[in-house]
Amino acid sequence: MYVAQVVTVLIILIGVLVVLRNAIRGPTLMDRILAVNVIGTKTIVLLCLVGFLQVEETAHVAGVEPEFGRAAFFLDIALAYALINFIATIAIMRYLEGRARRRLQEERVGAAPDLPERPAGPEAEEGGAA
Repeated sequence: MYVAQVVTVLIILIGVLVVLRNAIRGPTLMDRILAVNVIGTKTIVLLCLVGFLQVEETAHVAGVEPEFGRAAFFLDIALAYALINFIATIAIMRYLEGRARRRLQEERVGAAPDLPERPAGPEAEEGGAA
């Protein structure tokens, strides 16, 4: 069981290295943000695996039943990191969305005067007044 977990950790680390290429040289900014988010998710999985590996190794060396109190410490860190990863990704995406929206409005102002937005009801689907 211990060997399988170590192999799993190595496979996840290889996956992080593959995704790191997109984080550095991604074709678009959104691809880079997504790659960083994936790396964060893989880090969370690694924290959980390392916590369980440490518990099993300590119990195996001591010849006792595993106590998962130490793994809970790693799980707490992984949970906090998951929250930070999620909130940071949402914040960055909202910032970029707002920046793109402002840029689009600036382009429209230069091209034509602002027109009122059409209502989002059945009238808008039919193409306006009948």
